[in-house]
Amino acid sequence: MKFNRRIIPEKKSNQNFITKKRFKEDEIDFNKLRSYRLDRVKKELVKNNLEACMLFDPVNIRYALDTVNMSVYNMHNLTRYCFVPVNGPVILYEYFNCEKLSEHLNLIDEIRPSITWDYFSNGDQASAQLKKWINEVIDLSNSYFKSKKIAIDVINGPATSSLNNIGIEVVDAKLILEQARVIKSPEELKCMKAAIDVAEIGISKMRDELKAGMTEDELWSILHKTNIEHGGEWIECRILSSGERTNPWMQESSNKIIQKGEIVSFDTDMVGPYGYCADISRTYVEGNKFSENQKKLYLMAVEQINYNSRLIKPGMSFKEFTEKSWVLPKEYYGNRYSVMVHGIGLCDEWPAIRYPTDGGERSGIFEKNMTITVESYIGKVGGKEGVKLEQQYLVGQNSLELMSHHPLEDI
Repeated sequence: MKFNRRIIPEKKSNQNFITKKRFKEDEIDFNKLRSYRLDRVKKELVKNNLEACMLFDPVNIRYALDTVNMSVYNMHNLTRYCFVPVNGPVILYEYFNCEKLSEHLNLIDEIRPSITWDYFSNGDQASAQLKKWINEVIDLSNSYFKSKKIAIDVINGPATSSLNNIGIEVVDAKLILEQARVIKSPEELKCMKAAIDVAEIGISKMRDELKAGMTEDELWSILHKTNIEHGGEWIECRILSSGERTNPWMQESSNKIIQKGEIVSFDTDMVGPYGYCADISRTYVEGNKFSENQKKLYLMAVEQINYNSRLIKPGMSFKEFTEKSWVLPKEYYGNRYSVMVHGIGLCDEWPAIRYPTDGGERSGIFEKNMTITVESYIGKVGGKEGVKLEQQYLVGQNSLELMSHHPLEDI
């Protein structure tokens, strides 16, 4: 099958407008950043006896190729993807008429128009489009993955069935990408530091502007505005609550009006500059005067964070950590958070280390240059308030190194 191939020419930027440099841009070697990440993907493919992967998840595409286009839109539409072989050209299949957006990226060998087959994009032509996409995959297989096995991260049922019918086996690329992303390079750490710095600017503004009479949504919007002003991208959730809405946890911000003396807890989940995530949780009290019960909850959360973070060191197994972790009192256990520790990078990443009764990842170990967050939610079952704290760390040579420096409350 023949294709109209469009090889990317080398060209210099021809912008005729003035731009302000993005946050800490001069500190990052983007060529090193991109080469390291793509090499990690290819090495994981080899490790798993695979010759190629096809990625639809915008976060995975960002990691592999550092190309971005309508990320949130493409999280729920199969309209942009890339092909990464161990040996062969890296191909970006770009959204309609958007090829120019990635022409400056030298790790992308070729850009082709994406072939979409979802119903939203194609209606009653979806089946015909799927056949075109299948023919494209056959062509790629004949040249670059002759084993007839390919890793794909996100795909719908009709596409999987059609690939199986022609003898191509689909394996989950999630493992490949999660393991590739787990060890951070120096340039990645610089990007993450920039994201954390932006988040902490927003967090400080939120603390300064918190007052009775404003809504939860108004307070939450400060973080969004700060992120966008400094070149950030989106926020994964909008988990902020006040007063009795803090127990149980996981309630998103609303038009509830914050009252005097109420506790306010939030989790940033902020994808900031360069696509890296700042995942930090803080709890404040309107007026900064903690009641005795609020103090008790807060100090328990601090104790859990500090205890668990002191345990972790390179080489410790997740199983050992789980067995030795801080014991959450029985009356709080039913309201426990979903994880005690999770990886962090372009978003929440592997591993997800849960409480002893909840299973989760037990077979891995903490390794140097992993980045993680340590979590705590303290809210008694049937109680009226809760405290959420979360710190972001780098697994250093001998112990954890704190990356999130906005101070906890001095009570």
